[in-house]
Amino acid sequence: MDRPDTQLILLSGQSGSGKSVAIHELEDEGYYCIDNLPPNLFDSVVERTIGSGKRLYRLMALGVDARSGGHDLTPVIESCNTLRQAALDCLIVFLHTDEEVLIRRYSETRRRHPLSTDQLSLREAIRRERDLLAPLSERADLTIDTSHKTVHELRTEIRARLNPHRHGRLILLIESFAFRDGVPLDADLVFDARCLPNPHWEPGLRNLTGLDPAIIQYLEGFPQVETFIQDIEQWIRRWLPAYESQNRSYLTVAIGCTGGRHRSVHVSEVLARRLSTAETPALVRHLRLLPEPPTPPRADSLPGSSG
Repeated sequence: MDRPDTQLILLSGQSGSGKSVAIHELEDEGYYCIDNLPPNLFDSVVERTIGSGKRLYRLMALGVDARSGGHDLTPVIESCNTLRQAALDCLIVFLHTDEEVLIRRYSETRRRHPLSTDQLSLREAIRRERDLLAPLSERADLTIDTSHKTVHELRTEIRARLNPHRHGRLILLIESFAFRDGVPLDADLVFDARCLPNPHWEPGLRNLTGLDPAIIQYLEGFPQVETFIQDIEQWIRRWLPAYESQNRSYLTVAIGCTGGRHRSVHVSEVLARRLSTAETPALVRHLRLLPEPPTPPRADSLPGSSG
């Protein structure tokens, strides 16, 4: 199904999650952007720019958050649904960050949370904002976890997943993860690779990853590994058209194992190679192989209250 030639992104997330970074990247990618838009002005801005057939902008991104107080965000979601019914490609993108990470960011930057008061502590303000934004986070088409991302990593992910040149195609993301870390928030489909032989217990293989030839050779020596990969590949190929028919822009397939470094990495790599096509590009990401977040403050860490 072809998508409309106009796209609207509603970008939201808690203060300190990286919204300003994401907005700036979208601006660089050709979107007309408005940040910190009060929710009660959403309909008016949309109507004056891309509503009623005006289409003043082909690509538009509106940043909406809870800074303006107790506005109910449900009408904004209803407006997005109405726009979709009018054949406008409208996406809700939500940036998530763990509570402890947000507290650390504010402590490092010494900036004030927009909802904090003399009667409301930083932690209470963060939780208050999380509750206010819950309607948007629950209805998001795409959730990006920025807890352990630098500015550069977040900009790279925004480019990869919201690139206007890929507009009109479903983007498939295959990501490996460790079950001990919990299932990724952005996962649409989850497969458990812990049933496969584990290289962790083999001498000389523990410190390697699923990207190393020795691990690949080890796993390829077991027929059940190939069967596992083929079953997932066939399932995705069979059901991918159904997801595309719903006019979805993203589908995230998460492959997990115990430590997220061997089996899930190998399976994800093979699936991404086999499933990637010009019409449906497949990206691959390995959560446990990403660089660990630094302990001391860094110049390129995400800002505190700038979004």
